[in-house]
Amino acid sequence: MSARIYLKVAREKSLRRKHPWIFSQAINKIKGKPLLGETVDIFDSKGNWLAKGAYSPESQISIRVWSYDVDENIDHDFFRKKLLSAQQRRDWFIAQGKLTGYRLIAGESDGLPGITIDKYDNFIVCQLLSAGADFHRYTLVNCLKELYPNCHIYERSDVDVRKKEGLTPVTGWLTEPQASTECIIEEHGIKIHVDVAQGHKTGFYLDQRDSRLAAGKYANNKSVLNCFSYTGTFALHCAANGAKEVINVDVSDTALALAKQNVELNQLTDKNIEFIKADVFKLLRQYRDEKRTFDMIILDPPKFVESKAQLTGACRGYKDINMLAMQLLKPNGTLLTFSCSGLMESNLFQKVVADAALDAQRNVYFVDRLHQAADHPVASYYPEGYYLKGLVCQVE
Repeated sequence: MSARIYLKVAREKSLRRKHPWIFSQAINKIKGKPLLGETVDIFDSKGNWLAKGAYSPESQISIRVWSYDVDENIDHDFFRKKLLSAQQRRDWFIAQGKLTGYRLIAGESDGLPGITIDKYDNFIVCQLLSAGADFHRYTLVNCLKELYPNCHIYERSDVDVRKKEGLTPVTGWLTEPQASTECIIEEHGIKIHVDVAQGHKTGFYLDQRDSRLAAGKYANNKSVLNCFSYTGTFALHCAANGAKEVINVDVSDTALALAKQNVELNQLTDKNIEFIKADVFKLLRQYRDEKRTFDMIILDPPKFVESKAQLTGACRGYKDINMLAMQLLKPNGTLLTFSCSGLMESNLFQKVVADAALDAQRNVYFVDRLHQAADHPVASYYPEGYYLKGLVCQVE
């Protein structure tokens, strides 16, 4: 029999709206001794059954809900059904974009809290972020082996958030080890090198797929400065769509080397593509002092904010970098600017960019909005799933 968790009075409201998190302050009492990650039954203060969830005593989020069906068991069939459902929701745009790399499971938004699963060609990468996800690791792996028998499965649970769950970082093969962790994926006709063991996150930033495609639409016959270029995938779309010049800027030698490989892979070596190792903030100031200008600038920085306490400082960082970019743009230039910080709300991000326009003394028009790709959905019950925001700006 599962342990029972009883909530305090009126603390079940979010659960009634199907939000999958229960915080420690909402718990009144626990009957039984649930193990880390074990499934528990959740009741309201009057003893009415509410849901089944994974118990995490060391986290502020004490329970992550698996199911609202009292008769549903959290077992092989449960995970298999969730995986199949998620795949079916993605099939249409996978075919449309001829994608060989996509996010299969986006955690809470796909009904599997704390679980991220990405598919790169014949590799599947699992990132297990919560106690419940870790508890069901091998059940999940067995389901993946059954549904994707030709895929090699690798784990990238090397993230700090696991510490909050009382877990240690884990990486390595979940199926038979392979000689290489590298593969090539394709999106909208562009080929990209991915290393599932060494690349950022689970190997690559799949969430920016639609933004990369959009960048190509704006790039024809333009000089493009691609900041925080990482593996240069924005540049690939720009060059393939007729940009007259693309400069990739990143502080990492490894990233720039991969960007060069991607250019060669897509047979774009005849294009005017440059690679510069530099701190983006310093280089933008240098270009401003040199009065250098561009037709188009892409700002896709790493996450500036990890907690609410860092939000004010992050706003200053976003404002500074957008102001510098605006000062480098030619009249009627195009700025694509992004924030991947979930705590940076859309309206706040737009306000920060608007403030940057005032400081740059430029008139700025928001002509398009970009967001995470469709394989990173935002479930209606889990608005926190929306994190990636992008603005396409016309700068006078």
